[in-house]
Amino acid sequence: MMKMKAMRQKLLSRKTLISARTVVALSLATLLAGCDGLGGLLSNDRVVDADNDQVITIGDSIFALSGKLQDELESKAGETFRRYTVSGAELIGGNLATSIEAQYQRALTDNSDIDTIVMNGGGNDILLPAIAFDPNNCKTQWYEFGRLSAKCKRFIDDIYVEGVNFLNQMDADGIDNVIYVGYYYTKNGIFLLDSLEEAVDYGDAQLSRACDFSTVSCQFVDPRSSITDDNIIVDGIHPNDQGSKILADLVWPKLQPLL
Repeated sequence: MMKMKAMRQKLLSRKTLISARTVVALSLATLLAGCDGLGGLLSNDRVVDADNDQVITIGDSIFALSGKLQDELESKAGETFRRYTVSGAELIGGNLATSIEAQYQRALTDNSDIDTIVMNGGGNDILLPAIAFDPNNCKTQWYEFGRLSAKCKRFIDDIYVEGVNFLNQMDADGIDNVIYVGYYYTKNGIFLLDSLEEAVDYGDAQLSRACDFSTVSCQFVDPRSSITDDNIIVDGIHPNDQGSKILADLVWPKLQPLL
């Protein structure tokens, strides 16, 4: 009887843990998807007509959640740019929000005269599954330092292929320049994400390669050494105002000569 009682308690604890993880995952999904699906309540508004329509921003919530990164770039430039970024966006496809590829297509439809794209992408492709159940085994514990799983590497390699194809399509469409902002390390905020460092390292390396091996003129911005835990809000993911300013300071030297 005691054994059966202990087994029941263990099963209940396991179910509780799974339920808690599901709630966390769904909460994040609601937060991120709500930006696009609930009228932009948690995201800066799309801008389809700006001072300089030939520069657009596309990407995920690193840009879109507060809009401060775009604000900073526009302040430096002294002019506004078109904005299409959406929180929760994956690079290609995805069910939560308008993908980054779809944002690009929307921008082309609005006005195809685009010279320069400032963007990011690929982070949610890794992050969202990792927060839920980590099916791609992209989290690493302290004792796995330097040993990102082969499964996660294959998954990120697929994102790399998608990224190269996407950038090549931009070149075919006549885009002159792309500035691709990589990802920094997440921290142990609400979602306990400091176990993604190895995935971020491998992901940024592959995104940088995508820039190098695509046919479009592409410059990669690596923020890993510049963004610290102090620059990230309590969720462990998104930049605070200072973090957004740091990101803009990294982008600006590459953007300024193109304006």
